[in-house]
Amino acid sequence: MLDDATRTKTLGRLRRIEGQVQGLQRMIGNDAYCVDILLQISAVQGALEQVQKLLLGRHIESCVTDALRSGSRTDRQQKIEEMLDVFARFGGR
Repeated sequence: MLDDATRTKTLGRLRRIEGQVQGLQRMIGNDAYCVDILLQISAVQGALEQVQKLLLGRHIESCVTDALRSGSRTDRQQKIEEMLDVFARFGGR
């Protein structure tokens, strides 16, 4: 679960990213220079990575920690498998 501070921060960042993507659409529609578009895409990717890190950190602090403390082997195993899946996906970059 997200706490209010993380939710607010995440939504704010996603709104800025949404604006960046709309800017990309305008750039392409206005036939902007390719390198400028590519640089803007890189900025959007970096911003998304920051959202990803924020959410991952919060997940570890709350959900994973709670599962490890719960004493339930099933909960622990599920969280470990989820984290391995997430890290496998990150590794593809």
